Amino acid sequence: MKLKRLEAQTRVICTFNRIVFGVLALVLSLAVVASALPQRRRHAELEDKLQRVLQDEKKVIAEHEYRETEYRALKDDPAFLELKAMDRLNLRRDGEKIFRFQREED
Repeated sequence: MKLKRLEAQTRVICTFNRIVFGVLALVLSLAVVASALPQRRRHAELEDKLQRVLQDEKKVIAEHEYRETEYRALKDDPAFLELKAMDRLNLRRDGEKIFRFQREED
């Protein structure tokens, strides 16, 4: 009789231990997931910021290449230099017609 009672108590204790272990595992997993959410949000924000910076970098590189090409043309090409100077000083040759187009700014 005493042996059956001890076996019953042992089963109850084992069942209780399994339930407690399951609850602790669940709480621990929820804590891990909850702590990862702000980091994931921060990661997404940083990814967006990186994309914006990369786009800005592309614009700057394109502007630099344009300026570098223009500089070389001014330095090496007298016809381009003359054209640029006449444009900047609003000069024209006799009989020449000037057409000006304004670009829309980005």
